[in-house]
Amino acid sequence: MIRAYKFLLRPTVRQAQALREMLADHCSLYNGALQERRDAWQHSSKTSVRYGDQSAQLKEIRAFDPERQGRWSFSSQQATLRRLDKAFTAFFRRVKAGEKPGHPRFKGVGHFDTVIFPKDGDGCRWDSTPHDPQTRVRLQGVGHVRVHQHRPVKGRVKTIAVKREGTRWYAVLSCDQVPAEPMPTTGTVVGIDMGVTHFLTTSGGKHVANPRFLEAATEHLTQAQRHLATFPKRTRRRTKKHRAAARRVAKIHTRIRRQRLDHAHKTALALVRDHDTIAHERLNTAGMTRKPAPKPDPARPGAFLPNQRAAKAGLNRSILGTGWGAFLAILSNKAESAGRTVIAVDPRNTSRTCPSCGHTAKENRVTQAEFQCTACGHSANADRVGALNVLNRAGLALCDAA
Repeated sequence: MIRAYKFLLRPTVRQAQALREMLADHCSLYNGALQERRDAWQHSSKTSVRYGDQSAQLKEIRAFDPERQGRWSFSSQQATLRRLDKAFTAFFRRVKAGEKPGHPRFKGVGHFDTVIFPKDGDGCRWDSTPHDPQTRVRLQGVGHVRVHQHRPVKGRVKTIAVKREGTRWYAVLSCDQVPAEPMPTTGTVVGIDMGVTHFLTTSGGKHVANPRFLEAATEHLTQAQRHLATFPKRTRRRTKKHRAAARRVAKIHTRIRRQRLDHAHKTALALVRDHDTIAHERLNTAGMTRKPAPKPDPARPGAFLPNQRAAKAGLNRSILGTGWGAFLAILSNKAESAGRTVIAVDPRNTSRTCPSCGHTAKENRVTQAEFQCTACGHSANADRVGALNVLNRAGLALCDAA
């Protein structure tokens, strides 16, 4: 298996300054390579510049600017150029597919937060001693940075990424050949229904509460954002007070994200420990949170009919704040490590189908929490009905596979 490990770095003041300079110089390299591609396309008869062409120039760039580019790892700079090449590959793929292209854009220093070292030992070396308070990672141009290694690293370290999140620094290790750690079998199967009122409901009728971390922090976040908005545009990012206000907003968002991930990890672990097979809906979160299309009014040219955009925006905020996608990804990874099975089923009409007689109608869903079949009169909690239908569809999928 392939797994990622994320550890907090504890750099000194000088090392933190060197890390910031490393990000800034890699950002400059990224923007320069992007500018070269743009100029070649616009002024050289639409000539395309490839990764190989730009990688071949690195030696000259490092010799020309040894203070900014020559001090960093050659392979990490190649990884930055590959990052740009990957963005252009995705751009041309969207163009050919007729989708909204989204041309690669220049990165600001505050938005370029990751430097990747493609191979352990090439510009970056990891000390693999487990639970050692002296564990360090050696970064070319920075030095030996102390690492808070809270768990042992298993498998073989392939790549190392240095990432900035707010004022903190992290080392992200990508490892392959990670052995599985199967848990004892329980002989139980469960279906889960994701929701907004409840984070999830199991087919056994258990509700996991939605913690609503974003709503809990709304007051502090609103105050911080209003204070940040008081700075005029001409002075933004130019004063110490503006930077402090921006850091305050970022700190609140970071805390919400950590709380959401912590809740997702704990909930997924509880499901994996208690069940051998877990079934869930195959959710398209991007489609569910898409803005409603405007409805032109045929009686009034240039006017539009009400499309409940404000109500949909509130629902979208609740769905995104719950973090369904992150939770299902974490659940899949934990299940793979524990030797469990996760099945994704078709989500259509799971909350409108009676688990007793199979009758499907939108009238069956009386309210958000109440389900009552119009054919057989079966009554139950609507979320549990959805989880039971997910479980039934997973059973059919297992029978078909067998």
